[in-house]
Amino acid sequence: MSVTAAKGFTAAGIAAGIKANGNPDLALVVNTGPRRAAAGVFTSNRVKAAPVVWSQQVLADGELTAVVLNSGGANACTGPQGFQDTHATAEKVAEVLSAGGAEVGAGEVAVASTGLIGLLLPMDKLLPGVEKAAAELSEHGGEKAAIAIKTTDTVHKTAVVTKEGPGGGWTVGGMAKGAGMLAPGLATMLVVLTTDADVDSAGLDSALRGATRVTFDRVDSDGCMSTNDTVLLLASGSSGVTPEQDAFTAAVREVCDDLARQLIGDAEGASKDIRIEVVNAATEDDAVEVGRSIARNNLLKCAIHGEDPNWGRVLSAIGTTRAAFEPDRLNVAINGVWVCKNGSVGEDRDLVDMRYREVTVTADLAAGDESAVIWANDLTADYVHENSAYSS
Repeated sequence: MSVTAAKGFTAAGIAAGIKANGNPDLALVVNTGPRRAAAGVFTSNRVKAAPVVWSQQVLADGELTAVVLNSGGANACTGPQGFQDTHATAEKVAEVLSAGGAEVGAGEVAVASTGLIGLLLPMDKLLPGVEKAAAELSEHGGEKAAIAIKTTDTVHKTAVVTKEGPGGGWTVGGMAKGAGMLAPGLATMLVVLTTDADVDSAGLDSALRGATRVTFDRVDSDGCMSTNDTVLLLASGSSGVTPEQDAFTAAVREVCDDLARQLIGDAEGASKDIRIEVVNAATEDDAVEVGRSIARNNLLKCAIHGEDPNWGRVLSAIGTTRAAFEPDRLNVAINGVWVCKNGSVGEDRDLVDMRYREVTVTADLAAGDESAVIWANDLTADYVHENSAYSS
């Protein structure tokens, strides 16, 4: 049930007419309490969409009652009118929820958008769509909400984790969209996570940042950073259970990791999911930098698409970084075969079996004991076609 798996949440997903093809394009998630705590992380792109700017502002007090999300238009690079439209959307959500007796202000509503950059949203369709979505809010509406935020996604993405503790059970659920422009910060993603654990905004913020740092921030499909990345975590407190912070962070991370893997698995046109593990680095930052460099090497991505274990391209990517290493101590394995040892030829590359969807590249820097994992994809003709034709 995605974002409605946790108690204290309702959701809806409807077709408001934002997309010309008539597919679902508007989602609403509402926290029915008793707690309204929330936290969020957003794109680090300096060019931020209007909904990102708005949501960062309304999260300043650590509380949210609702999130409204649309696909079919990013509302990015749309000037003052785009921000006014975001404000109007939040006002409309507050109005329709208050009509039901909830007494919600626009400052309690986060807004998220995804789609083509540079076009104003059709507010004559979006605002009536908010009314329609509010009328369809349900404790079983999580899946419809997840479907409504898809753009080029081929499947909707949800994840749920339930934990039992001394005080009782609690749940973290979530939904995500994203299939391209996947690179830190975050990805071209919209993610809403919910929990019925009784956690304050500081605890949510700590858990969310700790989780995204090693999940969404380490998805690097195509090296392109979005203007709209938004990940929100809302707590209703409906379970009445306050878990240990470490246990809560681990659960949030588990859901984020699941969703991040689903994002990679649905990346536009990809035929391989590449797990890049950097080991024996001097620092974690070194390991991440090296992993990103390997993930963004188009020559290597093409080689992996052709099922060619071209380890020289891994070494060349490592060599562009500032990480600590000695070139004649580098080792590289592809799917467990150490094709490069001590910066030179290793085991027979014909031993590498690359027929399956997942490919593992291990880079051993022989410089310390830190490690990191980055997920990427191969580069295919389908990716080029889809992104050359994309206009909605």
